[in-house]
Amino acid sequence: MRPDEMREMALDLFKQRMHCSQVLAKVGLKKLGIDEPSVIKALGSFGGGIGGTGHICGALVGATSVIGTLYSRASLEEKENPRMWAATKKVMAQFTELTAPFGGINCGQIARVDWMDRDQVKDFYDNPDSRRQCCMTVVGETAKALGELLEQEAERAAAKQAEQQGK
Repeated sequence: MRPDEMREMALDLFKQRMHCSQVLAKVGLKKLGIDEPSVIKALGSFGGGIGGTGHICGALVGATSVIGTLYSRASLEEKENPRMWAATKKVMAQFTELTAPFGGINCGQIARVDWMDRDQVKDFYDNPDSRRQCCMTVVGETAKALGELLEQEAERAAAKQAEQQGK
């Protein structure tokens, strides 16, 4: 799946009301060829900025969780790949730049919704002029950027493997 296809899939899922955290994880894991419904389910609690509190945007959490899936470990017997830190920093820098016009990396700054207020949530979803448009930009562009990063990481890994085989 190409980065632009990841963007389109992310927007489609977000329009269907999947949480941004889940959307980013779903498209990222699909690009990696991983089907882990439990991961998608677990990331649901990050919608609305960590449990609807308006803190860190779920799109950032979802994107960085994909990097963790790629490079981290599931047990102490495994080794973490140090690429995890560099790739995560790159995602963070891109996300910070992308969200600056919306006020910052927090859901509350981007969406400006009190997720505990039913009327605000209804307006967010039903009003075509709501800040949902900002969220759609953030979700779509983060998915595309994640796709580009995953492709760069795959190229880097392939080059490293080719170099090691050539020695």
